[in-house]
Amino acid sequence: MAIGTRSGAVRIYGAPGVEFTGLHHDAATVAQMYFLPGQGRLLTLLDDNSLHLWEIVPHNGCAHLEEMLSFQLPSRPVFDGASTPPSLSRVTVVLLVADGNRAALGTEGGSVFFLNMDTLTLLEGQTLAPDEVLRSLPDDYRCGKALGPVESLQGHLQDPSKILIGYSRGLLVIWSQTAHCVERVFLGNQQLESLCWERSGSTVVSSHSDGSYAIWPADSGSSLVLQPTAATMPYGPFPCKAINKILWRSCESGGHFIIFSGGMPRASYGDRHCVSVLQAETLVTLDFTSRVIDFFTVHSTRPEDEFDDPQALAVLLEEELVVLDLQTPGWPAVPAPYLAPLHSSAITCSAHVANVPAKLWARLVSSGEQQSPQPTSSTSSWPITGGQNLAQEPSQRGLLLTGHEDGTVRFWDASGVALRPLYKLSTAALFQTDCEHADSLAQAAEDDWPPFRKVGCFDPYSDDPRLGVQKVALCKYTARMVVAGTAGQVLVLELSDVPAEQAVSVASMDLLQDREGFTWKGHDQLSPSTGPLPWPVGFQPQVLVQCLPPAAITAVTLHTEWGLVAFGTSHGFGLFDYQRKSPVLARCTLHPNDSLAMEGPLSRVKSLKKSLRQSFRRIRKSRVSGKKRALNTSSKLQEANAQLAEQACPHNVEVTPVQRRIEPRSADDSLSGVVRCLYFADTFLRDAVHHGPTLWAGTNSGSVFAYAMEVPAAATGSENRPERAVEAVLGKEVQLMHRAPVVAITVLDGRGRPLPEPYEASRDLAQAPDMQGGHAVLIASEEQFKVFTLPKVSAKTKFKLTAHEGCRVRKVALATFASVACEDYAETCLACLTNLGDVHVFSVPGLRPQVHYSCIRKEDISGIASCVFTRHGQGFYLISPSEFERFSLSARNITEPLCSLDIRWPRDTTCDRLQESPKLSQANGTPGIILAPRSCDGSPSPARSKGAGDTMEPSEATLSPISMDSATSADTTLDTTGDVTMENVKDFLG
Repeated sequence: MAIGTRSGAVRIYGAPGVEFTGLHHDAATVAQMYFLPGQGRLLTLLDDNSLHLWEIVPHNGCAHLEEMLSFQLPSRPVFDGASTPPSLSRVTVVLLVADGNRAALGTEGGSVFFLNMDTLTLLEGQTLAPDEVLRSLPDDYRCGKALGPVESLQGHLQDPSKILIGYSRGLLVIWSQTAHCVERVFLGNQQLESLCWERSGSTVVSSHSDGSYAIWPADSGSSLVLQPTAATMPYGPFPCKAINKILWRSCESGGHFIIFSGGMPRASYGDRHCVSVLQAETLVTLDFTSRVIDFFTVHSTRPEDEFDDPQALAVLLEEELVVLDLQTPGWPAVPAPYLAPLHSSAITCSAHVANVPAKLWARLVSSGEQQSPQPTSSTSSWPITGGQNLAQEPSQRGLLLTGHEDGTVRFWDASGVALRPLYKLSTAALFQTDCEHADSLAQAAEDDWPPFRKVGCFDPYSDDPRLGVQKVALCKYTARMVVAGTAGQVLVLELSDVPAEQAVSVASMDLLQDREGFTWKGHDQLSPSTGPLPWPVGFQPQVLVQCLPPAAITAVTLHTEWGLVAFGTSHGFGLFDYQRKSPVLARCTLHPNDSLAMEGPLSRVKSLKKSLRQSFRRIRKSRVSGKKRALNTSSKLQEANAQLAEQACPHNVEVTPVQRRIEPRSADDSLSGVVRCLYFADTFLRDAVHHGPTLWAGTNSGSVFAYAMEVPAAATGSENRPERAVEAVLGKEVQLMHRAPVVAITVLDGRGRPLPEPYEASRDLAQAPDMQGGHAVLIASEEQFKVFTLPKVSAKTKFKLTAHEGCRVRKVALATFASVACEDYAETCLACLTNLGDVHVFSVPGLRPQVHYSCIRKEDISGIASCVFTRHGQGFYLISPSEFERFSLSARNITEPLCSLDIRWPRDTTCDRLQESPKLSQANGTPGIILAPRSCDGSPSPARSKGAGDTMEPSEATLSPISMDSATSADTTLDTTGDVTMENVKDFLG
């Protein structure tokens, strides 16, 4: 199965794990595609009227897609030496002749050209002009309007020399290539849309613009057929839309299939996207929620077979791919192993969980199977089975969680090349929402005619935008998770293998702490449903925490070993004990000028006066700073002299790189109280001797709050704590000088490694942290990374990313990079994505730059915002609302399709030159860019970043600090002389 995109990408899918991807050099839309049967070749037609021939080429045991030839149909010369308008020679349809060596091209001018497929050149003397067809028509038909463009070309399976040609006017002719004449003429008068020639060649079916289709006899004795044997308007008699495409498939059991798209009544259902399936007396109108692009059937194509016997119907929609099993009664949908619609509802957040335990994985799979059980009578598997997947089974299981606008969380198997749906969690049942949309759909489904049947899972509508999921967190060892939403709702859920009917505990936390002068102007909170509610197998809610005011959750973290969950909004953050179902801490982070934080994301009330006031303040500040700079000309002269003196110095002397001037951010900027990150850690905060549980919070204004907690220890062998309350005391408060938003906080142990996740150390699933050496905390802001010692919180190491690179940090994560050469060696590094779409990797805790890649286009703001890193050096980001792209920073941990195709077609020697050619640049989609690719045999190949041109770097340089120039790491040691970024640290534990 081949799919073309608007951006010029070509993707070929076969059996699960078999994928080939290519990209045209010109970013033109792929209009049509045709396989050359048995040859492993594909012909594509773009909307710029160019034809391109692709071939699947074997290389080192694997195969990849290469563009071989291209062709542009020239304008046809006329008698006066001029050329025809380009539109007359525009290709409208292509037919591959059965022998595979030629192709027929139908054009808008009504001509049919023939193309040599080996060289992609026109065959001279074989062009069929409209005049030759007109000579075979009756005079009364010939004197009417022109034939119009060629709408359809169909070949005869038994006799390849015959071609069925359909013109837009409605005329159908059978053209004999051997006799070079018209054999049979069907005089149709209705505008033609599509044609299909029945397998035996005795019947032709045509579809038309008025919503009708006609059946013509192709084996009658007369060469002129005036009327069809049957003409039907299936959804008439009122005016209907055009039937865009029609298929006729014969069955050995009797009762042929007629499948067509469109044809719906204009007035009543003109806005529906439908494909109708008719067999004998059974008619089903498949109703989709997005536009139908194309469809085909999986059936027998061997010439010796007498019947088609279709197995499945594949429908490509604008938003998803749907496959139906035609051999099972009821024609159920077949779950797709790839191309599942990620955006059934708009994606609002995502998270990745690595190394999922086998027990949790099995429970998730079981829960997902019980959600959508397949009919017992259906024995059909995925019908598209071409190619062979050569990739080994993944050594570890990875989960990708996506939160959606309709309040659902979807679990995807991210272990292999394709994302496979495992389980769907819905939170809407917990709340009382407006369900008018669902009621209207239910009422429409009760109508008798047309016999609609809802198919597909793409549903762009949401009952209530407040249901949108903003943050998710999952503990893979206890099967507990937190789902936080747009209206301040925080749900703690637990995985259960049995259905239950229970009430959910509800608690509320006021984050404003009775602060005066603030009035919430945004949306109301969601009303929870009362009484016991039925919950199916899967994640079941245990407690609901409602933040007040009900602003969107901006950060969340879960610690199952302590039984605590922390969450933050634009007003502050809270700490909740979900075991005792009681609040522990609430802290307001609002600045006195944060009035915009009280309006909410869904509020239309915006203060024009405040925005104007802020604009004038910025202008005034820039003028004042400009005057100060004008008065400081003497210092600039000294700087220029110093630079000249540096140039005269020997080149082997280390020179500190030039840094950009960073203006401090104003303290009264709006939304400065937004909580950006939360983090639990067992570390030294009170003193250097006693360690204990701590909570760290970072805000939009560069403030970091560290709380020391007293968590009662659980009894040995039990996960439940004593019924004693958890206590939290403010220990430290750090204010970054530039007030840059804090993106991430991580505590490093005595060996400079990040602390393990909850239960990892206690269950011997990870190496226990070093509690003997001094701990440190890594604080990543939008402008720089800085390491502070604990418990004194004194600066130790830093790297000013904005000053050096001129960019700002958007996403940060700690990743473990395993060595390709040594199985047991690995390093923990800091991966960072900037607002320019670049990925930087730094050593930890030294903060030395390792590598730098161009990953995402800087104009792709939504892609940068959606990026999520994995623990093993990979990442995902949305390249469109419906598609994730995967990239790898690790030379060892790479996920890419490794597949082959058994082609028995004899190749010529021209293909040998392609074995040494590099891979074609990947399209925007799977398998995505691979920043450190590996060849098919598993050996490491040089790393190349996307858009890096011909600059190559050895893969060993990805993690080796020795290969870095010393000037790039000159700022890693802390120099306090003249440093304007000294932080204000407050110690509340004295």
